[in-house]
Amino acid sequence: MKFTEARLEEIFAELLAQEGYPHTLGNALTRSPEEVLIKEDLRNYLLTRYKKEGLTTSEADAIILKLDTLPSSDLYESNKKIIYWLSEGFTLKREDRQQKDIHIELIDYTGLDAQRKSEQLDNVFAEATEQYGKDQNIYRFVNQLEILGSEKRIPDGIIYINGLPLVVFEFKSAIREEATLHSAYEQITTRY
Repeated sequence: MKFTEARLEEIFAELLAQEGYPHTLGNALTRSPEEVLIKEDLRNYLLTRYKKEGLTTSEADAIILKLDTLPSSDLYESNKKIIYWLSEGFTLKREDRQQKDIHIELIDYTGLDAQRKSEQLDNVFAEATEQYGKDQNIYRFVNQLEILGSEKRIPDGIIYINGLPLVVFEFKSAIREEATLHSAYEQITTRY
């Protein structure tokens, strides 16, 4: 059997499934071809994570709309904004001005300690370890997702957390000489 890109994708999907990342084929997602967010995952995450605060569906949809409408004309600034929101979060001004604003985090970092594989890292806890439970993130590995923009793009794989595409993979076959790491790098940085 030849070790093709398709086989590499399959193996990668299997390995990620073992780590708790379900696999979805790009054509199985319900979305318009221009969308890169998995809005249903993001909405479900937000409504679950901020249930105690009474986050409404329309407030979750407003967050999704804000993410979805960041301008692609200034990709650098939009990416900076997304990275900032991923690391620091942001304040959501409530629909009902009588309710307290909510600090929104797009990724739930509470289970981060459980994700660590190395015992070499030092841990310092402000609270007892038992206070940190499993995170509420929605993980997903999607491959062969067709995305329409100025051109059609089909990344080999994308890791989504809470409906946000955070890691893009471009697999190259080891059996083709012209398929180099440099060609994968160029494909991601110049075409995607």
